[in-house]
Amino acid sequence: MSRATGPDLFVDDARLGQGATAALLVHGIGQLVTVHDPELDGAGPRRGRGLGELGVFTGAALAVEEGRVLAVGREAAVRAAVRLAPGAALVDAGGRCVVPGWVDPHTHAVFGRTRQDEYERRVRGETYLQIAAAGGGIHASVRDLRGRSEDELVTLSVPRLAEMLAHGTTTVEIKSGYGLTLADESKMLRAARRAAAAAGVRAVLTCLAAHEVPAEYKDRREAYVRLIVEEILPVVAREGLAERVDVFCEPSVFTLEETERIVHAAARVGLGATLHAEELEPMGGAALAARLDASSADHLIRIDATGIAALAAAGTVAVLLPGTVFTLGLARYAPAREMIEAGCAVALATDFNPGSSPLQSMPLVQAIACTQMRMTPAEALVASTLNSAWALGLARQVGSLAPGKAADFLLLDGEDYRLVAYRAGHNPVAAVWRDGRPVGR
Repeated sequence: MSRATGPDLFVDDARLGQGATAALLVHGIGQLVTVHDPELDGAGPRRGRGLGELGVFTGAALAVEEGRVLAVGREAAVRAAVRLAPGAALVDAGGRCVVPGWVDPHTHAVFGRTRQDEYERRVRGETYLQIAAAGGGIHASVRDLRGRSEDELVTLSVPRLAEMLAHGTTTVEIKSGYGLTLADESKMLRAARRAAAAAGVRAVLTCLAAHEVPAEYKDRREAYVRLIVEEILPVVAREGLAERVDVFCEPSVFTLEETERIVHAAARVGLGATLHAEELEPMGGAALAARLDASSADHLIRIDATGIAALAAAGTVAVLLPGTVFTLGLARYAPAREMIEAGCAVALATDFNPGSSPLQSMPLVQAIACTQMRMTPAEALVASTLNSAWALGLARQVGSLAPGKAADFLLLDGEDYRLVAYRAGHNPVAAVWRDGRPVGR
């Protein structure tokens, strides 16, 4: 659909040929980061050297029609190729940088109370597993969420998602997993869909009923796995409550065999799959995700050489969550450099949740990835856009400013994309557009 007309321009030939005119022109862009390369993008998620290829134009413009990118490139070339619709909106970027909207492929954004008490306990020396064993962690959020209504969850979640949008996240994945009953998991997923719509973000929903074995099934884990397989997943699929399933694949949670059983059951009802893998202990979850052709394997703090090789050879995206390591105060991050050099398709996410990662800012995640995992700013940006879109199965729709894709983009408050990671803790986003419309603050 898109065509390069020399080094200065990418246009949507089909729509221009049908007389499309731009309803929005963003001009005066000092640095336009498209993350678009037709030769690379047909080959799947970015790997190796391709992870740092940004597709940058200077002195650029971006034309939008009906919520989709119509043309990108040098401003003179865009203006020459595209006619403006009567009353078209003109936005002067003032020499600042424009990038694709962030895609956050791993969050637990719907929950009740926050868990700052556990944060303090960890600071004082308790571990994540010790707190969980004492009834904290996921179990604490489960007890709290079961007592809340769907409307209350929506009310709590909308401002959280709005804050993520203000930091540039235009597409977000939201998991269930704090209900652990059919009724409560369904309630969470409905609340997530409503909250995302109200906040103005695009959402992919994931059923994480296999987040933990609930307390009432402590001595009957096989019965809980059957509940997931025979009741929860069929209802989730039939009612369109989620697009995917996730399993917390860890020795202290769900085994490899249980994980595979749940993923196969999800496939039978038309749900995709992702896995929490190798977060706390090495177990072989990454290799299992690759063998099951899961869309992603997430966390990967304790991944070994076998897991890295398996992901490098598969289409499964490695979603890294440095904010979790940062918040938990762990000494070891996922081996991003080793994974990139081995050929893994690496993405980044916040893991926003009330316990182990109360981070809502993808720019902060990029900063941590650069300083602690030695990713370059360019790699971190692609890992937060196009590769994250691949992890969610949305790469044909979002993740880059390619002609024909959704016009989800950010106007930064500076002139260089590297300022995103460089200014850790600062929100670099001056304005947000989703589907060609300004949203958020």
